[in-house]
Amino acid sequence: MAEIGYTMMCEQTSPGQLVRDVATAERAGFDYAVISDHYFPWLEEMGHSPYAWTVLGAAAQATDRLPLMTYVTCPIMRYHPAVVAQKAATMGVLSKGRFTLGLGSGENLNEHVVGHAWPSVDTRHLMFREAIEIIQRLFGGGYREYRGEFFDLDSAKLYDLPERPVPLAIAASGPRSAEIAAEYGDALVATEPDADVVDAFAAGGGRGKPVYGQLAIAYDTDAAAARERAHRLWRWSTAGWKVMAELPGPVNFAASAESVTPDDVAATVPCGSDAGAVVEAVRAYVDAGFTHIALVQIGADHQDAFFDWAKSDLLPALREL
Repeated sequence: MAEIGYTMMCEQTSPGQLVRDVATAERAGFDYAVISDHYFPWLEEMGHSPYAWTVLGAAAQATDRLPLMTYVTCPIMRYHPAVVAQKAATMGVLSKGRFTLGLGSGENLNEHVVGHAWPSVDTRHLMFREAIEIIQRLFGGGYREYRGEFFDLDSAKLYDLPERPVPLAIAASGPRSAEIAAEYGDALVATEPDADVVDAFAAGGGRGKPVYGQLAIAYDTDAAAARERAHRLWRWSTAGWKVMAELPGPVNFAASAESVTPDDVAATVPCGSDAGAVVEAVRAYVDAGFTHIALVQIGADHQDAFFDWAKSDLLPALREL
C-alpha cells in the first residue's frame, strides 16, 4: 500500500498557517509531510514564499510522529551544500530522526536571486553531484575537506548530528538525473508518474528504495469553483519541467500560461469532491512504481475543509489501493 503524504505548499501559504496545517495533517491521518523550498511563488496570485527551514523547525515541534521532508532543496546556488548539510542535520536532531532531505538541481526561479548566471542542465548535474558528495561527507562526522570544480569545503565539521544520518531523496526527471539518484540517493523523487524514470532508478541500484511523487488536487463541494481555483493558481504547472526549470520569475510563468485553459489544468488536477477521481490519479503513480504520493490541496483558504474530507472520505478510499 502506498503511503499518502501532505504537502506544505510554501508558495501559497503564510508561515504560521503552514505549521498549523501540518499539525492538522498529522491528526487527520496522513503518513508523512513534505515542504516546498522556494524563494518565489510560481505566480504572483499565490502570494507567499516563507523560508522553508524555519517552518520545518516549527513543524518538528508541532508534530509527534509525522515524517518530514524537503520537496525539494537545491544545494548548488542559493545555498552552499555545507549549509544545507548543517540545516538537515539540525532537522534530524529536532525531529528525532523523522527528517528526510529531498534534493534537486533546482529552478532558475529560485536560484537566480544570488546574482549568478543560471547554468546549463549538464553543468547543473555536475554541480549537483559535488554538492551531494559534500553533504554526505559532512553527515559522516568529523572534519571534512573537499576540492571540486564548483565547490570547496575547508575544514568543516557538523557538531550536532542525529543518531543516524539523514536519508537523501534525490529528484529526477529523466535517465541522467535518475542515474544520479540511484548512485547517491536513499530514495527517488519524481514529479510525474513516469515508469521509465522509476525503472532507470531501479536499474542503477535503486531497486527496493522508496519512490516519492506528488499530486495536486482542488477539493471543493462546488466542482466549478474548484476548477476556477485550480486554473487561477495552478496553470503554471502545464509547461513541463524543461520550461519550468528555466523561467526566472512569476511574471514569466504567467506569460507562459496565457493560453492554458481550465480544461487543460483539470486534465491533470482532480477538481471537486469525488474521492474516486483522486484514487484513480494516485493509482497511476502506484502502477508506475511509486511508494509515496504527497497530495497538494490547491488554495490556502481551503485546507480545513480538505482535511475534514480527507479524514472522512479520501484517506479511507486511498488505503484500499
